[in-house]
Amino acid sequence: MPVDKSFFQQPTLQLAEALLGCLLVKETEEGTAAGFIVETEAYRGPMDRAAHSFNNRRTKRTEIMFHEAGRVYTYVMHTHCLVNVVSAEIGIPEAVLIRAVEPYEGVDLMIERRGGTSLKNLTSGPGKLTKALGITMEDYGRCFDEPPLYIVRGFTPKDISAGPRIGIDNSGEAKEYPWRFWVTGNAFVSR
Repeated sequence: MPVDKSFFQQPTLQLAEALLGCLLVKETEEGTAAGFIVETEAYRGPMDRAAHSFNNRRTKRTEIMFHEAGRVYTYVMHTHCLVNVVSAEIGIPEAVLIRAVEPYEGVDLMIERRGGTSLKNLTSGPGKLTKALGITMEDYGRCFDEPPLYIVRGFTPKDISAGPRIGIDNSGEAKEYPWRFWVTGNAFVSR
């Protein structure tokens, strides 16, 4: 059962932590693939220099960020599709990037999609996990509470770590914000 819409209606930083341990599921014609979310990054929109929506920047790409929480925000960066959970209220463009998942279902399908890589390397990064799960730009704007791309309650992490986000060096003071969260000690965290 996908989580209820109300799950997404919590402040962005809380949602980024609450997503840890949840199961991210993608149904495709080739089969279903799923993994437990083990790493996220929060992006606080208008006041966050690292966010695509900094200063309320509203473009074709960021439009979905201005919609209700729980929408799918996908975008392409360096040829990789990345997936985010839209958060905050309508009109406040915030989102949580899903950075890594621990493979759970459809592992053979994930390995095939990723060209036979090792299990540890399969989904330990935001571009790796979308390729492995079959998440594409066609998922943009969907709701995470209904198939084919949805989130299910999973496990509650014993311990959560927090630190600066990755790959945002040109974002001024925002690069130091401790808005990256991960399941402490999990082998599938990106780096």
